[in-house]
Amino acid sequence: MAELVQLYAQRPSVPCHDCRVVKRNAAAKDTVIPAPAFGVQLGLLGLAGTSAYFDNYILAGLLGILGTFLIFQTTRLKFCFRPDGLEVVLGESDDVAGNAFVGGDSAWKYDTFTNWEFWWPGFPVLVYFKETQTKPEGQIHFFPIIFNGKELYDVMVERCGTTQNSGPK
Repeated sequence: MAELVQLYAQRPSVPCHDCRVVKRNAAAKDTVIPAPAFGVQLGLLGLAGTSAYFDNYILAGLLGILGTFLIFQTTRLKFCFRPDGLEVVLGESDDVAGNAFVGGDSAWKYDTFTNWEFWWPGFPVLVYFKETQTKPEGQIHFFPIIFNGKELYDVMVERCGTTQNSGPK
């Protein structure tokens, strides 16, 4: 346990139900929360600055707003990979986030996942998955990768199986 504390001493604590930050190769019975990452967001802000430098203020504004929004979301959303399913948790509370697009909670059982992928595998920006819990014919979900991509990929493989295209190279 002391080793775990040392490994994640720099990470903010994430209280949500019985969540514990665990090593990447943890047993499937543990709850895993990938660390937040800001690469995509900072890339968007860099592109916004570059666009502004070249007098493309509309593009700069759009990219700046998107980058800022994703930074905000990174500080408040957590993916909790529980023993039996994935939950999107909001803030420091243990409340499961509501799904604004299809209604209900943002929580899904792993056995309802029919496919998942990272786009683009070499530089992951989006994670996609399709599940049959929300709708019997399948519901598609897209999330920006605002977490450590390697940790997210490893836990997805562990809990959901391999992707159809075999993930990051």
